[in-house]
Amino acid sequence: MNNLSQVGQFCPNEYCALYGEIEAAQIIRFGKTRNGTQRYRCKDCGQTFTQTHGTLFYRRQASRETILETLALLAEGVRISSIARAKGIKADTILAWLRSAARQAEDVEAVLLKDYRISQAQLDGLWTYVGHKGHKGGTLNSTSAASFGAAP
Repeated sequence: MNNLSQVGQFCPNEYCALYGEIEAAQIIRFGKTRNGTQRYRCKDCGQTFTQTHGTLFYRRQASRETILETLALLAEGVRISSIARAKGIKADTILAWLRSAARQAEDVEAVLLKDYRISQAQLDGLWTYVGHKGHKGGTLNSTSAASFGAAP
């Protein structure tokens, strides 16, 4: 499998002759932004871009840590309204981060699975199996046994 490329290894400008060419040796570091994000410049087309270009963190005002912590709380099942109230972030902003993360995850999944023929139904079945791995072999776990009236 090919390694995933990182920002700074290729020119993201679609009109550049070097567009998408990994490590064409024409990308140079070009200073940093006010908040410390690395900037790059393509020697061929002159386009400048930051290290967050094409990521969930591109052009976001909040810190990387705040965004990741908020998404982790969502993954744990905390309600958007609760996070918004506790962190002082608008619910619409949290939803935008969530949608952006979902798009990013879909893009990465598409790249990683492009060489495999697997349907969404097969993936769902696999995750169902992984999620219920305690039920293999016909043995009942304590929760299932209790619901059937068996002694724990």
